[in-house]
Amino acid sequence: MSSLFLSNLAEHLQLMQILGTLDPQVLSAGRRLSGVLASGGKLMFCGNGGSAADCQHLASELTGRFIKDRRPLAGLALTTDSSALTCIGNDYSFDDVFMRQVQGLGRAGDGLVAISTSGNSANVLRAVEAAKSMGIYTLGLLGRDGGKLGALCDDSIIVPHAVTARIQEAHLLIGHTLCGLIESEMGFA
Repeated sequence: MSSLFLSNLAEHLQLMQILGTLDPQVLSAGRRLSGVLASGGKLMFCGNGGSAADCQHLASELTGRFIKDRRPLAGLALTTDSSALTCIGNDYSFDDVFMRQVQGLGRAGDGLVAISTSGNSANVLRAVEAAKSMGIYTLGLLGRDGGKLGALCDDSIIVPHAVTARIQEAHLLIGHTLCGLIESEMGFA
């Protein structure tokens, strides 16, 4: 009988084998995100739960550093301001917590990375709708079949799996790759 770890590892490795098909989408998204930063825009990130943690992680790779010692890049996780999240959630709705931050902090030419394993998170959907109406580039980092966000975002990278944990593991690999592409495209690598 296989241990849970070995079972999870086998599932993980099977998914990693098919992620190569996403190379064109990852490369294209990395170039688009680099363009946003190179032209003076910022990258905002939103998502819930484990995806919220990924938002913080990826934004910090930009403002800190990923591989190269370089100037800080404008990355902002919309998941980290507990006062904004609770104020907006209380006064309006939890569905509005990212949308109102995008409306208040975003500008045309910025980028929004929307992370959702289902592709159907209401608060992430609203944030993307607001961003698109403001001229903000939207990238969906999604799972399963992409959900509603798959078609709504300007570009989508969809991890074709049904297990949330495996999707999140793939999202981190893709997110790190995007950070590496940004550094390379901007001449830091």
